[in-house]
Amino acid sequence: MHTPGGIVAKNKRLYGCTECGATFSKWAGQCGECQAWNTLVETLIDATPTGGTGTARSGNWAGQAAQVKTLAEVSTEEVPRQPSGSSELDRVLGGGLVSGSVVLIGGDPGIGKSTILLQTLCQLAASMPALYVTGEESQQQVAMRARRLGLPEDKLMVMTETCIENIIATARQHQPRVMVVDSIQTIFTEQLQSAPGGVAQVRESAALLVRYAKQSGTAIFLVGHVTKEGSLAGPRVLEHMVDTVLYFEGESDGRLRLLRAVKNRFGAVNELGVFAMTDKGLKEVSNPSAIFLSRYDTPIPGSVVMSTWEGSRPMLVEVQALVDTSHLGNPRRVTVGLDQNRLAMLLAVLHRHGGVATYDQDVFVNVVGGVKVLETAVDLALLAAVMSSLRNRPLPMDLMIFGELGLSGEIRPVPSGQERLKEAAKHGFTRAIVPKANAPKDAPKGMQVIAVTRLDQALAAIFE
Repeated sequence: MHTPGGIVAKNKRLYGCTECGATFSKWAGQCGECQAWNTLVETLIDATPTGGTGTARSGNWAGQAAQVKTLAEVSTEEVPRQPSGSSELDRVLGGGLVSGSVVLIGGDPGIGKSTILLQTLCQLAASMPALYVTGEESQQQVAMRARRLGLPEDKLMVMTETCIENIIATARQHQPRVMVVDSIQTIFTEQLQSAPGGVAQVRESAALLVRYAKQSGTAIFLVGHVTKEGSLAGPRVLEHMVDTVLYFEGESDGRLRLLRAVKNRFGAVNELGVFAMTDKGLKEVSNPSAIFLSRYDTPIPGSVVMSTWEGSRPMLVEVQALVDTSHLGNPRRVTVGLDQNRLAMLLAVLHRHGGVATYDQDVFVNVVGGVKVLETAVDLALLAAVMSSLRNRPLPMDLMIFGELGLSGEIRPVPSGQERLKEAAKHGFTRAIVPKANAPKDAPKGMQVIAVTRLDQALAAIFE
């Protein structure tokens, strides 16, 4: 490309450090600025002028002044949304698809990312142009999956392509209103020489897709692979470039799948959608508490139900604990679905303010159903399950507990206490032990609410 002065402008390839941001003309194993190893990745600098003949050197800055408004002049009308056909997916997205939005979906292999997107696009294709771009599978494989799931096939357009320039050119020709790119790690741009899946390729390809989405108003879904640590492969900047980031959770050999929103510019974060994997694809679960509460015929020690808050709704889950005599120098503290460090802290509070020592006991804690409970409302229920297993005393099956525990032994309130109690009453629970500040003026019909302020008072109410 020739500049106005007749000089050919070329895109420069540089190598930038992912730690400190320094750039170099050649690749090296170690960054010369911060001394970090294996952090230099290929990047692209566009040398094409953006217009105008002035230069910074002459003092005439090129560019056009952008329009500026006050906040009062900006329209705040609700962004129109397109229902996806799945109420659980719409919940996680914040109410439906937004035109021009870019959604990144990550998860383990085989968890159901391609399945839910194929189901969604087949439903949306009946009312709007939809394009499914696959870089990992052939068109025949996508068609076979659609027939196996019993999905409508006559409207959805499918393309097998990995070059981002060809993908965008095809999208401009067919003008889909919604598009899926499966997966972003297989896409490459001809402007870079590195292999697909590299940091530079993922970043540049995603940047071009985001730019196309904003210009055309097309809603785009990107499928992202995850690393062994469970985070999205590629640069973290990928999560900052998109509008929404969704994670699929659950065991690939299990029946339940949890879709969690960790970033959403058009809705609430930490929303949770629950799906069940069947032979006909992913089916939404409108009442997840009923599935997570597959209880026993008779009470057993170490089991208690608590109410956790996920996004905009309460959900009842079962917390299990197993306490056994340890034959090791350092007793084990194992958690599944909970924070292991918080368990160690709560056991110390139990010893100091409850008078119960577990320094010679192995403690194993699990949240049934593969749910991850990260909020502090689980504190009181966790210690109740530990005490139940330690004393071998079953808790009543109609008892529900929630509350945060402080280091001084006080029981602190948690948000949305009234809604948690209503959810428990709806599922037949007749007793609840809650923080005093969460005790309602009018308890749900048929439920006895016991308000507590200290750990010793709570243990006395639980094991009376």
